[in-house]
Amino acid sequence: MKPLLIVDGYNVIGAWPEAERGGWSVEESRDRLLHALQDFGGYTDEEIVLVFDGYQSDRRVRTEEKFGPVTLVFTKHAETADSYIERLVAETPRYRPVRVATSDGLEQSQVLSTGAVRLTSRELLRELRHTRASGVQQGRSRAVQAGKNIGDVLPESLVEQLEKMRRGSG
Repeated sequence: MKPLLIVDGYNVIGAWPEAERGGWSVEESRDRLLHALQDFGGYTDEEIVLVFDGYQSDRRVRTEEKFGPVTLVFTKHAETADSYIERLVAETPRYRPVRVATSDGLEQSQVLSTGAVRLTSRELLRELRHTRASGVQQGRSRAVQAGKNIGDVLPESLVEQLEKMRRGSG
């Protein structure tokens, strides 16, 4: 079972300096966060649940949509993202690693008491940037190595032994 990362979407958007500097709308911020988490999930192989609060909306039902490694959740009217997250953490088996990204102090205390690991919104944003940069660097490194044959990356002594075996003299 993959590790689970639960993200309080509006908390993270509120802590995102690029969203404020860029003057992104709420919709654009949600889209950018969803795409960043999809990318992140591809690198980390975590299952991610991105939760947006529908508490004061007119939504009659909760909606859940799958986007690769990310499940996007909009809570229904009168249901907070916090209550959804707390319930999800409580329902997750103890043996499954769970991290919750939120800047809400009360929420952090609640999830810590259930055995999950808390991550502030700023910590998550740093992790997203770092993982993306590391992944791009690894991709470049793999592309360079892709042009090589196995003899180029093995120690010379091993290449000689393999060559002797191939010729039947080793």
